[in-house]
Amino acid sequence: MKINYLKITGVIMIALLAGFTSCKKETTKQLPSVTAPANAEVQKGTYVDLTFNYTTDGGFNAATIIATGGTAVIKTNGSAGSSSGTVVITYTAGATVGAGSVVLTVTDNESQMGIATAVINIVEEQLVFHVTANITQNTTWETGKTYILDSRIAVVAGAALTIKPGVVVKGQAGTGANATALLIARGGKLMAEGTATSPIIFTSVADQIQPGQIASPNLDPDLNGLWGGVLILGFAPISADAPSVQIEGIPPSDPNGLYGGDDPTDNSGVIKYVSIRHGGTNIGEGNEINGLTLGGVGSGTVIENIEIVANQDDGVEWFGGKVNVTNLIVWNVGDDAVDTDQSWGGTLDNFIIINPFDECFELDGPEGAMEDSHTLMNGTARADDAQGLVDLDDNSLVTMTNIYFFNIKDGQDFDLNPVGLNVSNLQATIPAGFAVTDFFKDGSDTYVTAVAEHANTVGANASVFQGWSWASAAGALNGF
Repeated sequence: MKINYLKITGVIMIALLAGFTSCKKETTKQLPSVTAPANAEVQKGTYVDLTFNYTTDGGFNAATIIATGGTAVIKTNGSAGSSSGTVVITYTAGATVGAGSVVLTVTDNESQMGIATAVINIVEEQLVFHVTANITQNTTWETGKTYILDSRIAVVAGAALTIKPGVVVKGQAGTGANATALLIARGGKLMAEGTATSPIIFTSVADQIQPGQIASPNLDPDLNGLWGGVLILGFAPISADAPSVQIEGIPPSDPNGLYGGDDPTDNSGVIKYVSIRHGGTNIGEGNEINGLTLGGVGSGTVIENIEIVANQDDGVEWFGGKVNVTNLIVWNVGDDAVDTDQSWGGTLDNFIIINPFDECFELDGPEGAMEDSHTLMNGTARADDAQGLVDLDDNSLVTMTNIYFFNIKDGQDFDLNPVGLNVSNLQATIPAGFAVTDFFKDGSDTYVTAVAEHANTVGANASVFQGWSWASAAGALNGF
């Protein structure tokens, strides 16, 4: 048989060429390419997500990471066999300021690797924040931090401000239209839920107090007028010359200052364990901001454990509405401690009044067609240097029961309004040489029992204010 060597040689050559081509094709796959994100900055103890991009001819197989200056985990891995994609790394900074890094290695199905490094700048945690604009979306102020109001700040309709326990809020100095305040507009919400061990404190920028402290380290508890105050406005009914009007202390040019409506159960949020200090700056003749202003606030709002210290105007003033308030201290205010207007229809239960400059209570009647009445119960008033005990209108609609007055002085009085006032079970310690009728006039003495100092059987339960209030820390509650 004749062998065709030329033909065999050709077949061999073709086979060799095919094998060479196959080998060459396998060795031309590119190494994985990995691109790191731009340099990132993160506060120590917090985290940041870093997104790396990759491409690979050999198909994605695995990703591994090495971190410095903190820790890292893969949040989103690449897709198996994919030729391109992303790997997202969550990097948590350590406790040391400086440089950190994340090295990402991508391995393909050919065991080839691509590497890239992300650089992180670790900085000190930000503890002080300036608030310069109205709050128009849900916002949270975090525990352990201080927020400075650079102007009048409104939480507008549809937005909620959550203030965590232990936050300190400080208002810049300012008067007139530039007075600083926190204003919760109708339809907005304040969720300020401090605790008995970590209250929320509103004060002035002049106050050197830091989160975690109760008493001011540098301001006296009778220094007032350094900033504005807190105003909460709602859609509950008011007794005024219109269903809704502008709240006092806020310029008419600000539409967020309107309050009043037709919803008695309106909900403006939850306010618990809050101390408001050194406020009440003047925005015009006889027009100051109260420590806490409640305008048309509905019964769906929860207000408990509130302290007002050294406000230039009233401690708390209600303008209509149906909100109830439980556990209140008003200490060293420049005007009335408790002021009610426009037929507020709620209840104040368990309260302490200490040394107001004007009246312990100013209780006004309706100013429009709507009429409602409110109840003041289980309270103790230490009158000290007050101008008077109770000031009433001819049409005040109020129930007062289980209230004790002491440290009263000559010239302080309670003029009874027999038309809309329902009084029962009052007690008072009368100074030596005086009679009950010297202070409780026009027949109001009928409802008063004279007792020795601190021998009262009615009044406030002071124990609920221990620990979290400045009055407690300063010893101002001793004897209550």
